[in-house]
Amino acid sequence: MKYRRFGRLDWQVSALGFGAMRLPVIDKDQSKINEPEAMKMIQYAFDNGVNYIDTAYPYHGGTSEGLVGRVLKNGYRDKVKLATKMPSWVIQTADDFDKYLNEQFCRLQVDHVDFYLLHGLNKERWPKLRDLEVLSWAEKAISDDRIGHLGFSFHDEYEVFEEIVDAYDKWALCQIQYNYMDTEYQAGTKGLKYAAEKGLAVVIMEPIRGGQLAKKPPEGVAKLWDSASDSRSPSEWALQWVWNQPEVSTVLSGMSKMDHVIENVAAADRSGSNTLTGDELSLITRVQEEFRKRSSIPCTDCKYCMPCPNNVNIPGIFGLYNDAMIYGDVARVKFLYGIRIPEDERAEHCEECKECEELCPQEIDISEWLKKADELLGQHG
Repeated sequence: MKYRRFGRLDWQVSALGFGAMRLPVIDKDQSKINEPEAMKMIQYAFDNGVNYIDTAYPYHGGTSEGLVGRVLKNGYRDKVKLATKMPSWVIQTADDFDKYLNEQFCRLQVDHVDFYLLHGLNKERWPKLRDLEVLSWAEKAISDDRIGHLGFSFHDEYEVFEEIVDAYDKWALCQIQYNYMDTEYQAGTKGLKYAAEKGLAVVIMEPIRGGQLAKKPPEGVAKLWDSASDSRSPSEWALQWVWNQPEVSTVLSGMSKMDHVIENVAAADRSGSNTLTGDELSLITRVQEEFRKRSSIPCTDCKYCMPCPNNVNIPGIFGLYNDAMIYGDVARVKFLYGIRIPEDERAEHCEECKECEELCPQEIDISEWLKKADELLGQHG
């Protein structure tokens, strides 16, 4: 296993971290973890050098933390760092900070976590927690030795990310979505570099884009991968690209099969910063371009069409529609549509006033594409 610097902390983290969000389940029920198999997988990772495990309050319907706690009881607690997350969306009062942390301690069967992250911060959740003085509460929890270090995970635009990073000079880490197809999505490369420059460890989630970059690729992409002098699986290409970034501390992989664990542990042992050759980086750029050719809507996310008089989230909807076309994974995108696009911002609310079309520099037939998006991603689609 290779190890990397963890921000300003005097600790080396394994290149691969174990994300306990996509564990094997029984009968496709996410709340029913296949515990013997999941424990076997996590123990294999620990025994092969992984020293960072990440869970959260809602994962697997609230059962992930309990499973992780039982694994750690098997002689691993002092060998690995444990990270979990505050369920920021359910916090109503300052009393809830202790309420949920204590519940998480019970689930995990611990009285201390090494890293505690404010989960899924965005432009709505961060001001609410900030105004409830979550930072003062966290500092007290750190002084009481209930929390080792404070961090946050993030899902919003770069400007919000920068605001959160700058709001507190004692953040130990941040967790962001990052992969070779999402270099400008949310925090993106700019956020990765900004946080690292500020001394934060940067933990990467979705390095394989929820498994989309590991699936059998379309013919054009497959030919490009086949042309490489060094044979790698699509998932390893994705992981090695992330590990190639020197600002990255560790990469979380939500592994659901033992084969995934074995493959990713081996890949981590081959990883390194700035180790991909110029030809390999050029190849990945061509793969990006080949994937993007499959986009149906030529939307550049310039947002000139916004705000919509009917509150339709045009760029967000088009981004998801294009994802469905690029990766051929309509079911996953339909699920994300239900989560990411509020009901009153969905395509069905377009009234074809065409004000947006007059403003669009790409001259997109927006109202017609919104109909197609509604047909594909709406509940009736």
